Amino acid sequence: MNKKLVLVTSVLVLSLAAMVIMTGCQPKQEAKGKVVIASKIDTEGALLGSMIVQLLDHHGYETVDKTEFGTTEVIRKAIRAEEIDIYPEYTGNVAFFHNDADNPAWKDPQEAYARAVELDEEAYDLRWLQPAPANNTWAIAVRQDLADQNSLLTLEDLAEYVNNGGNLKLACSEEFASRQGALPSFEEAYDFKLEKDQLLILSGGNTATTERAAAEQTDGVNAAMAYGTDGALAALGLVVLEDNRNVQHVYQPAPLVRGEVLEKYPEIETILNPVFGTLDLKTLQSLNSRLAVHGEAASDVAKEYLQENGLLK
Repeated sequence: MNKKLVLVTSVLVLSLAAMVIMTGCQPKQEAKGKVVIASKIDTEGALLGSMIVQLLDHHGYETVDKTEFGTTEVIRKAIRAEEIDIYPEYTGNVAFFHNDADNPAWKDPQEAYARAVELDEEAYDLRWLQPAPANNTWAIAVRQDLADQNSLLTLEDLAEYVNNGGNLKLACSEEFASRQGALPSFEEAYDFKLEKDQLLILSGGNTATTERAAAEQTDGVNAAMAYGTDGALAALGLVVLEDNRNVQHVYQPAPLVRGEVLEKYPEIETILNPVFGTLDLKTLQSLNSRLAVHGEAASDVAKEYLQENGLLK
């Protein structure tokens, strides 16, 4: 064989081998771009935000973790200002963002979601992905002993108890106390009023804090702002009073994404929809309880759940 041909062939073989080795050393997925992920300051927000971070990171995105970023008002302003790209929001909140709270659509899951999609995309180019089949609506929980002693099962019962001079002190956030869709809507519908000395206003919106205050009777507290998917209620000896007049809107959690980001990375929807589709009421209560009752880290609980469901290796 011609020596020059042998030399050229050898060089080509070595070059190909080097390329194979170099390719094998590269990560399976290259970074696709930076995505800033945030969540509200509460137990469930941290959990859902951690799921989004881990899923997008697993699929090759450069993620910036800003979970537990701030209150509803703060985080909403941040996504509109393009400071963050995605966070878990609740459909019922959109009614108040757009002064549409009187629309009956917000009390039906399908109609509420459709309305949220329509209003946010038209006004701010914010895109809603698939919601979880769970209603994390605002509620009022009371100590089990208070409920048993006074036959409190519904908010109607609570109104009668308060109006007859019953002792009640509620732990809640400033948002819950002042926002029209929260405590004021309960007071109006059930015809009762809690005075300032009947409220313990706590910073942030973490119901784990308000519920613990009621369980421990901090400053005389015996009732708490709660959410429908909270996992600590039973363990803390608290019971949620039924909203028997259906005052509250439907609050289904779902990823909210800036339109520009979703158009650039459309696969984000196919990555996140499967996990949110599995998060029904019992599942979220169970996961939330691991954070609120057992003190596990949101990132650890999120990772284990994603792995168990085959969404993360």
